[in-house]
Amino acid sequence: MAKLIAQSPAHGIPSSTIGTVTLSELEMTSITSIAPFAGAEAALAKALKAAHGLEWPAAGQTSEHAGARVIWAGLDLAFLTGVEASSKLAKDAALTDQSDAWARFELSGAEAADVLARLVPADLRKTQFKTGQTLRSSLGHMQMILVKTAPQSFLIMVFRSMAQTALHELTDAMTHVAKRASL
Repeated sequence: MAKLIAQSPAHGIPSSTIGTVTLSELEMTSITSIAPFAGAEAALAKALKAAHGLEWPAAGQTSEHAGARVIWAGLDLAFLTGVEASSKLAKDAALTDQSDAWARFELSGAEAADVLARLVPADLRKTQFKTGQTLRSSLGHMQMILVKTAPQSFLIMVFRSMAQTALHELTDAMTHVAKRASL
């Protein structure tokens, strides 16, 4: 009988630093999509606060509390990460386990926004894209969710099937930014 071994989307690659930017694969964690039922938005927000201490995120925002994060992911959709979703949320929303569907990376460092500027068609300057903000956009040709987690740090979520491509694209952009700085 075959033994199945859980493997991370990027196969546990080590962190890499090129120039001033570091790219790391984040540990696999619980990810649950939350889609409120029609007319149940207020009740869901109350249940989310009671169960996890989190606010329902406004468009383009995130909410964090005690290791849990809820990320705006589109119209009437958010992702709860870092904790198992309370069953109490199911009364007011459709909950779907997305844990195995996403690869998560952290891109950090002084020129992290410059690296992303080569791949993301959005204004990520610190005056425009602030800590706690999120967007659903493309990373090169892939769909992604981007969260600014600190002044020089970003959470990047891509579909699991695109993990290796995302690593390649990000590493390539990191190399180009580092070479530019050395000129």
